[in-house]
Amino acid sequence: MKASETQRAIEAVWRIESARLVASLARLVRDVGLAEELAQDALVTALERWPEAGIPANPGAWLMATAKHRAIDQLRRSKRFERKSEELGHELEAQRDLAVPDLESALDDDIGDDLLRLVFVSCHPVLSTEARVALTLRLLGGLTTAEIARAFLTPEPTIAQRIVRAKRTLAEARVPFEVPRGPERAERLTSVLEVLYLVFNEGYTATSGSDWVRPALCEDALRLGRILAELAPEEPEVHGLVSLMEIQASRLRARTTPTGEPILLLDQNRARWDLLLIRRGLAALERAEALGGQGPYVLQAAIAACHARARTAEETDWVQIATLYAALVQRVPSPIIELNRAVAVSMAFGPAAALGIVDELASIPSLQRYHLLPSVRGDLLAKLERFEEARAEFERAASLTHNQRERDLLLARAAACAQGITGGV
Repeated sequence: MKASETQRAIEAVWRIESARLVASLARLVRDVGLAEELAQDALVTALERWPEAGIPANPGAWLMATAKHRAIDQLRRSKRFERKSEELGHELEAQRDLAVPDLESALDDDIGDDLLRLVFVSCHPVLSTEARVALTLRLLGGLTTAEIARAFLTPEPTIAQRIVRAKRTLAEARVPFEVPRGPERAERLTSVLEVLYLVFNEGYTATSGSDWVRPALCEDALRLGRILAELAPEEPEVHGLVSLMEIQASRLRARTTPTGEPILLLDQNRARWDLLLIRRGLAALERAEALGGQGPYVLQAAIAACHARARTAEETDWVQIATLYAALVQRVPSPIIELNRAVAVSMAFGPAAALGIVDELASIPSLQRYHLLPSVRGDLLAKLERFEEARAEFERAASLTHNQRERDLLLARAAACAQGITGGV
């Protein structure tokens, strides 16, 4: 395997394994920042050794073993060793010589869902809401600081500072590595849901890289969402988010060609949608609505359900979708939601009705470098046969996206406009 191929393989392994690695290490060392450092050390070792030795048969286990040994060595040398030993149990205090095997056992012991614990630790009330979400995206999703910044439409240095300060705050507060109970769990639930929502979205439409989707991120977010639904059965927004993720995940197989090119919603082969996930999603939505849910996740799930119920793209109830988006933007004022509403308005009432909405959004600072704004505007202009303007918008959108697959799609649409072709590519 060439060095470049090995590098890409290591990056892919890291995306998949980093969250579990950090979570398991955090259970051992009781320090999220230290756990991430140890995981990063294991990654550096992999970057040094794998190009020559080859990628191991089980790369996740290799990273875990490497990080585990580094954790044990560091704990043995560290001045914090006695405190960490005490946290692991009185047995370690009594028999210091048995520390290493007991530490290894602690790492390998399956005592619950470490990823779920990691989410709740990252969403502890000692952190600001923004810091909770940024840190959990970093730890759970393995996202880079740049990717998180794009998700928040926030400068990258701001996100970096939030993450560093959050880890320091958690360490100083000695936050326990556990799933909270009672009122404390409810207090953190809103941030947890936001984190899972953003992690799922990063998997559903990757903000950067060469892949249009990252199914592993969607699977992690959905799995944790299902667990949360069991932990908080009377919370309609939990069921709303689970419904939304189930329905969106049902389309994953239909969202790309065999070679990875994006397939837009209206062009997807709906026979490839996962009917089991759709049924699960609709059932979760019914449960949320029965609990009186009218929050943002329930409304978004209702929008997704409109698509799921349509047997063909032509049968989609766009008027209902536009109505639901109007209700959503009332609950959560957001220029991005308003942009989505414009798309629905276009489908329901024509592109001219939506163009005015999009043009008003163009002056909002947070959308100045948001690639979907010129993308949507380009689509509306193409449908109005204003092809030269549409081409320029698609080219601008392509210059702003950080995902290679999406860039190729937008440039193809620009080329189609240059030939006077209206439809999507």
